[in-house]
Amino acid sequence: MATLTVASISLAACSSAGNGEDTSPVAEVSSVANEAHDAAASSAAQALKKAPKFSVKNNATGVSVTKPITVTSDEGDGLAKVTMTNESGGAVEGEFSEDKQTWSTTEVLGYGRTYTVTAKDKNGKSKTITFTTDSPAYTTGVGLSPLPDSTVGVGQAIGFNFSSAPEDRQAVQDAIEIETSPHVDGAFYWLSPTVLRWRPQKFWEPGTQVKVKANIYGLDMGGGLFGDADNETNFTIGDRTVSIVDDNTKTMQIWKNKKLIKTMPVSLGLEVPGRVTPNGWYTVGDQYDQLMMDSTTYGLALDAGGYQTMVDDATQLSYSGIYIHSAPWSVWAQGSQNTSHGCINVSPENAQWYLNNVTRGDVVYVKHTSGGILPATDGLGDWNMGWDEWSAGNAEQ
Repeated sequence: MATLTVASISLAACSSAGNGEDTSPVAEVSSVANEAHDAAASSAAQALKKAPKFSVKNNATGVSVTKPITVTSDEGDGLAKVTMTNESGGAVEGEFSEDKQTWSTTEVLGYGRTYTVTAKDKNGKSKTITFTTDSPAYTTGVGLSPLPDSTVGVGQAIGFNFSSAPEDRQAVQDAIEIETSPHVDGAFYWLSPTVLRWRPQKFWEPGTQVKVKANIYGLDMGGGLFGDADNETNFTIGDRTVSIVDDNTKTMQIWKNKKLIKTMPVSLGLEVPGRVTPNGWYTVGDQYDQLMMDSTTYGLALDAGGYQTMVDDATQLSYSGIYIHSAPWSVWAQGSQNTSHGCINVSPENAQWYLNNVTRGDVVYVKHTSGGILPATDGLGDWNMGWDEWSAGNAEQ
């Protein structure tokens, strides 16, 4: 009996630590298995959690510089941290939404740059992507007219001058915003491959406020051409000043806000081919205290009857070289006969008065000459194209 008792005690000693804990090999194996199961379960649960989502794919190329890069928390826990750098290590600015569900870039991206974005969600999952933006074959800027904060006449068209010719004209037009107060309807027309204009159907009303934005940065204009920078301008329509030049009477009447304020004698282009002043609407352009009139700039050589003459108080009416300017040598003919090469000659006193009393965008109407109509594509002859043709546009040509 004693032997059996000892065996029983020895067995008890092997299966108990004396404090109620099971330390048998079987128990140890069971504990390790439980820990492994818990770890596996935790790992599996972590694996099921989703990393943040990106608006571009990893290793993407040709990414548009105009669209913000966004990162989104895919499970709704919210984003913990987002960093974005360019290939030089420079940080790109961005901001979180109020609920931390999204993050978006707040600065414009550059052409041909490589960016790396790392995002970590509050659930602990993180992800890193790299992408490269568009690398244009070449770019173009756009110059706008009139200049910002200017006051111009009722005939002023809005000008967009590109350094290179866009192939996708419609995309360019769609990227332009024109805001008028009060509202005015208008339309685009391309005067040349690089010159776009916008004007209303009728002359502006005085006091109209105009804001223009050309949002061309990042714009694919076709043929590998992209816009290199946005541009904007704003202007106000001033007084309604209209000058009427009548070849029958050899006079110019200046009307301001529908009231006649001055009449002056003029001498127009001589009645020979190439010198007759064209009829039609002209828009006042640049103005100069002094200007070299050089016939060779439009193809008339000096030995073929051309000229190089310095004139005073010159007001531009066309890109082809027609000006209202001081002509003391023809005062004797002003009011009675035509002697010029196409310009509107006036006396020194009248030329100075005119320069000081008209402004860019004012309109001049010439009538009763034998010179045909100034082409609408001349540069300052926009109003010589009928509205039906102008409003139909030519973006698809």
